[in-house]
Amino acid sequence: MMNLMDFDGVKAVIAYDPDIGLFRGEFVGLNGGADFYAADVESLRREGAVSLRVFKETCVERDIPPFKSFSGTFNVRIPPKLHAAIAATAQAQGMSLNHWVETTLETVIQS
Repeated sequence: MMNLMDFDGVKAVIAYDPDIGLFRGEFVGLNGGADFYAADVESLRREGAVSLRVFKETCVERDIPPFKSFSGTFNVRIPPKLHAAIAATAQAQGMSLNHWVETTLETVIQS
């Protein structure tokens, strides 16, 4: 189970903070920090929507893009033995290594 909440396509990671007895949401992929707190899920949705709206309004006022930019590439360091196993699996499935990794990651994210 992923503790994510979606606000019109913007994801927030949700966790419970036992020190204050509240749920905490933190948006990911933004060009700055935006978080929100509430005692229950419905309140968390309302607070998240307000937090995101205020963040976006502030970005407009300051002429800052609200979202981080991603290039679509990243490097991952893995053990050579795992690299070889992944390459063999991709080849056996008739895929390039890149396509196999992309497909596998999409499957994990959607589950």
